[in-house]
Amino acid sequence: MKTIRIGTGAGFSGDRIEPAVELAKHGEIDYLIFECLAERTIALAQQAKMRDPHAGFDPLLERRMRAVLSVCRDKGIRIISNMGAANPVGAAKRTVEIARELGLTGLRVAAVQGDDVLDILSPDTFHIDEENCALRDFKKQVVSANAYLGAGGIVDALIAGADVILTGRAADPSMFLAPQIFEFGWEMDDWTRLGRGTLVGHLLECGGQITGGYFADPGIKDVPDLARLGFPIAEITEDGNAVITKLRGTGGCVTAATCKEQLLYEVHDPKRYIQPDVIADFSGVEITEIGPDRVAIAGGNGFQKTGSLKVSVGYVDSCVGEGQISYAGPGAVARGRLALDILHQRMELAGICCQEIRGELIGVNSVFPQAEPADDAPGEVRLRFVVRTDDLATAARIGEEVESLYLNGPAGGGGVTKSTREVVAIVSGLLPEGHLKTHFEMMEA
Repeated sequence: MKTIRIGTGAGFSGDRIEPAVELAKHGEIDYLIFECLAERTIALAQQAKMRDPHAGFDPLLERRMRAVLSVCRDKGIRIISNMGAANPVGAAKRTVEIARELGLTGLRVAAVQGDDVLDILSPDTFHIDEENCALRDFKKQVVSANAYLGAGGIVDALIAGADVILTGRAADPSMFLAPQIFEFGWEMDDWTRLGRGTLVGHLLECGGQITGGYFADPGIKDVPDLARLGFPIAEITEDGNAVITKLRGTGGCVTAATCKEQLLYEVHDPKRYIQPDVIADFSGVEITEIGPDRVAIAGGNGFQKTGSLKVSVGYVDSCVGEGQISYAGPGAVARGRLALDILHQRMELAGICCQEIRGELIGVNSVFPQAEPADDAPGEVRLRFVVRTDDLATAARIGEEVESLYLNGPAGGGGVTKSTREVVAIVSGLLPEGHLKTHFEMMEA
């Protein structure tokens, strides 16, 4: 039975690069897949592209490509990634430039497009679920609208001979499903195999989470050598079943427990995990440890897809102003509380219009707002004061008020930091998949 090996090179935009290099050099893999888009990431990328038409792709694309392109070319490893973000064509062009600088000729890079649907959404018929209103009645400044594409466009690029494929907003498991469809010749309505391939993609998509990162809890769930955490590899057979493993000698672990936690991650209904390609059914999955850092995954299923695609709509929600200051020594908590009280009063006295105010003492009540300090109150606290406003100018006043505590607040404050930022938020709706067309543009070094 034919087997392919897929390695995960990243589980989010800012992920470590060294494990991907290890996989490329020593993993004997066929595909290296970088999953780098979270819900809001692409809306932020659209903002970057509006400021600079050449921007909008993942900021670590260049470092990643310089690190792995040559070895992947030498070993015949194909790269798939959503690092294209808001600008897959720009990402592909930059990758070709890097390939030429590295002396790699004949490298074929495909930019898969079609997820940007802002211009085709009907203001009257597109329904925003969270607000229960039509797009026309949504009162915020919309900056992006991206549909979650399935595996089809990536499969087409693989058939055309692409060595590197860069997409925008594709469903995370679909990037891992596509090479399985291509390599095994699965039909696009083979729901059982598509369900199993989606299961493999879901297990791999978060990278180090399934090899012990985010799993570790000292004394309860111990994980060895986290500083050198290795990323996962799936050995997949043509029936869609797989073994999850990692490189020997790397840190972390692959166990039934790490796989079960990742299986349930971000899944509302294990019987109906709705994806663009299939409705996957994880309810009958069998997870079996078959050796050190080797876990067999079998028994996934799938059902006919819905025919609709989720669309994430990014919008400018508000602006945030923040200031922080530290208090230490005897009475630190009391002085921190006094400082918070001063700041709340000054917001009112200055007439600063706020949508939301949050003041907290990190180490006392920043995670559990109603918490009270124990008798052995901490000897140091970090005050954080955050306000949500309508504009950046108003937001900037928050940090100024915190800074003024140096001489206009309790004794012993120090280490002030302040910042402002625009908040990009996400709402969503559904779009019939027939309303968009996925295509790719091929480039060659």
